[in-house]
Amino acid sequence: MTATTPTAPPVDEACQPSPADHAMGLDAATQVAGTLKALGDPLRLRMLSLIATSPSGEACVCDLATVAEVSQPTVSHHLKLLKDVGLLTSERRGTWVYYRVQPALRGAVTTLLDSFAPVAAEAAHLSPLTGLTDAETALARIADRLAAAFPDRDPAAVLTVVRESYTGLARSSAVRSHLVVNTERFARQRLTDAERAITAATAHRPQVLFVCVANAGRSQLAAALLHHYAGDQVVVRSAGSAPAGEVHPGVRPLLEELSADAEAFPKPLTDDAVRAADVVITMGCGDTCPILPGKRYEDWVVGDPALASDSGVRSIRDEIDRRVRALLADLLPDLPVPA
Repeated sequence: MTATTPTAPPVDEACQPSPADHAMGLDAATQVAGTLKALGDPLRLRMLSLIATSPSGEACVCDLATVAEVSQPTVSHHLKLLKDVGLLTSERRGTWVYYRVQPALRGAVTTLLDSFAPVAAEAAHLSPLTGLTDAETALARIADRLAAAFPDRDPAAVLTVVRESYTGLARSSAVRSHLVVNTERFARQRLTDAERAITAATAHRPQVLFVCVANAGRSQLAAALLHHYAGDQVVVRSAGSAPAGEVHPGVRPLLEELSADAEAFPKPLTDDAVRAADVVITMGCGDTCPILPGKRYEDWVVGDPALASDSGVRSIRDEIDRRVRALLADLLPDLPVPA
């Protein structure tokens, strides 16, 4: 008796998955579309931003009326629309009603304001990027210089760090002419952090790491201010969980005032930077920063200068300045900080 190989039953093409099956479901799409429609107004977006970045996490109608020259009834109307789609909750205290972001949606709102909104606002200015024609030769020269500066590190490992640094910056860098210079700076910083992280605990300068989403505004300002006041008495780093292509235009003049513009370029967050830090300050990046034992973590809720007016950017700078001074008073209580 000859064995036969079973054959698969014929496929009914009518039962095959449709491309539409991979799309968002109608009910979900309807719900999301309603939320996006409620957000499709500049004033409502600004109100949501004010509430989300308020140090107390809430705002009343009187606060929100300062966003634009509109009456409080108009403000209340827009807030009702945001509340109706579930973005906000409210609580009456005396004669005022206070609004907060719905706790379950806090992460989504943060992603909207800190990740999507800045990119969408700058989308018209983006241009296609082109790579270096001979990147490997340039990276090899950088690796040779850094291997000489870090003689205890295996030259092959140094080259790997340089290549990784170049790749990490190239994914987001909008200024290709500075890519090689920034690669060497970033690689040197990473090697320094790795060396410090494995050094036995001894008396050393405190190291502070500022982390935000884009590393293009808040964290850059905080790092520049801390360095401005403390100089070499504190090691300062900044990084982004999703670094932008370049520093926000509105922030550059403030960095120039602090003589920090040359070193201010968005950098990816690395584990070595977290390990080397004594204090990690997060600024709107959620849970993307690794949590390591023995580290001091703080979360600073401040506005995003990427979407702020010129006066708003300076107001955000002033708030960061106040927090940096308080941090310094704790880290280096004997350090004189000018008023």
